[in-house]
Order: sequence, then structure tokens, then C-alpha cells
Amino acid sequence: MLSRRLMIVVAAASLALAGCQKHGPSSAPAKGDMSLGNPNAKVTVVEYASVGCPVCAKWQAEVYPAFKAKYIDTGKIHYVFREMLVGGQEEVALAANGFILARCAGPDKYFPVIDAIFADQQQAFQQPREVLSNVAKSVGMTDDQFNKCINDENAIKALNDRVEQHAKVDGINATPTFVINGKAMEPGYHSLTEMDAAIAAASK
Repeated sequence: MLSRRLMIVVAAASLALAGCQKHGPSSAPAKGDMSLGNPNAKVTVVEYASVGCPVCAKWQAEVYPAFKAKYIDTGKIHYVFREMLVGGQEEVALAANGFILARCAGPDKYFPVIDAIFADQQQAFQQPREVLSNVAKSVGMTDDQFNKCINDENAIKALNDRVEQHAKVDGINATPTFVINGKAMEPGYHSLTEMDAAIAAASK
């Protein structure tokens, strides 16, 4: 089992996602954002997602590679990934530990960690510590660094603060939710064709 304290803290946070002070989702830069692509691009695509979300993992496997090649790698968009904690205790615990691990790995290794967790999500539900430990080792972390990372109270608080911001202020309550130049698509899985249409509309 991973950090019991972490599981309790993030579970409590996930139950408090609904709230007031909603301003709507934003494509404007926010503290803690992790991003890829061209920050000066005309179009910004924000994905609110959870590495413990099966639909997010499906999109990551089936759509993201082509989406990345077409839009991110070419500099046509600025892609922003924002962390959410949704679902049951199992999904929330995996996501929380995964996000904290990705942050510990550092900005240059954040997305490789996220990609690896998505790829091994089903196995991670069965053996969370083993899978996350292996991911940590793959980006150069020792067992001691991994243990300190997922039990870091400051990191736990920072994650909860980000999630609360995304939920209460941006009004996000489901994953994945894509926001293109400030306009939110219907939450859920979207094909590359659907993403193409939304990005084309935002480019006009």
C-alpha cells in the first residue's frame, strides 16, 4: 500500500470538488501548469485529466500520439495538462501518487512519468506501489527518493491546492475535459477528428 495519509488527504479533497466561486475553465497560464508545445501559439488546448481515469488512459493511448505529432510537435498549439482527482478511492489514490511522483521527477521528466502511468494503468490498479516504483526507477529515482516523494506533505498540499483550484474556480468535475482557447468541450473521450474541428474553430 502507498501512503495511507496521502490516500486519506486526497480522498477528502476529491469529495470537496463541488463548490462556489466558479469562474469557468481558462486557457490562461496558471501556477503549477505543466505544458508542451509553443507557448506563443494562437491556440491553447488545456486537458484536465487524471492518471487514474480509464477514459483518460484510453484517449492517451488512442488519440494523444497522433494529436501530439500533428499539433504539439509542430508548434501549432500550446498544450497544457492540469491535474484532477476524480473517481473512487482506488482511482484517486493512484492519480495522487502518480502526480506527486511526476512532480518529484522534475519538469523535464514530468510527461514521461505521466505517459508511463497511463500506459500501465490497469497493472497499477493491481500493484500500485510496484508499478510506480518501477516508473520512478525508469527516470533515475532511487527507492529512498521514491518513498520520500510520495510521503512529502508539502507536495500533497500543493496537489490538493491545484485540484481545488481546477474544481472550484474552473468548475471542472469530470475527466477528461478539454478546453480550447477558453471554450470547454463536452467532458469525455474525443476523437482526433473532433479535436481537429474544435482546434480549427478556435484558429479562426
